[in-house]
Amino acid sequence: MMNMISREDLAKMIEHTLLDPSATRTAMDKLCKEAIKFSFHAVVVNPYYVKYCSDLLRGTGIKVVSVIAFPFGATYSKIKEMEATNAIEEGADELDMMMNISAAKSGQWDVVRNDIESVSSLTKKYGKVLKVIIEVGMLTDAEKVRACQVTEKARADFVKSSSGFFGVKTTARDIKTMVEAVGNRIGIKAAGGIRTAEEALTMVRAGATRIGSSHGVNIIETFNEAAN
Repeated sequence: MMNMISREDLAKMIEHTLLDPSATRTAMDKLCKEAIKFSFHAVVVNPYYVKYCSDLLRGTGIKVVSVIAFPFGATYSKIKEMEATNAIEEGADELDMMMNISAAKSGQWDVVRNDIESVSSLTKKYGKVLKVIIEVGMLTDAEKVRACQVTEKARADFVKSSSGFFGVKTTARDIKTMVEAVGNRIGIKAAGGIRTAEEALTMVRAGATRIGSSHGVNIIETFNEAAN
């Protein structure tokens, strides 16, 4: 039942992630080499390393994803716009932007929408992909649904479950809730505590269309075990 997709198909869904603030250039070299070896969809890095990884991956077809307002989202929309613009100029293909969680928890959904739209207008202009991280571990089920709906209305391309920075694992139930909110109209990125092929495939079965993980290599290397 777990063998829904091939090992190669799963690899193409993985965004190989390294957001440790102490990560070095040597670590980035390793990240990019692993992405090439396993044909991952993308690498996800902090803005400082966007240009570096973009140069390393040029011509490989592997995307570079930059995080925006990471990991709290509690900054000015103008700052998010500036981060997004700089990341795109330095070679980012996709952006993973933190939602303003405080505004969401306060019921200020117009603020949340306007904040996302300030960046989605840029990604539409430049033909890039925007994913919005809603941080499911901090939201009620009703807030998860509303966050997904607002993300869709604000013209983002994906809604992403978690930053992975606050110690709460994304569950299959979280992904199903997100899918119920937006259907297949925008993508669903599962992230947060996904370390094995079994966990990744569970997310796919729940409806995820991308997987974000700092354990991409282990996911692929445990694929055969999970599929049997």
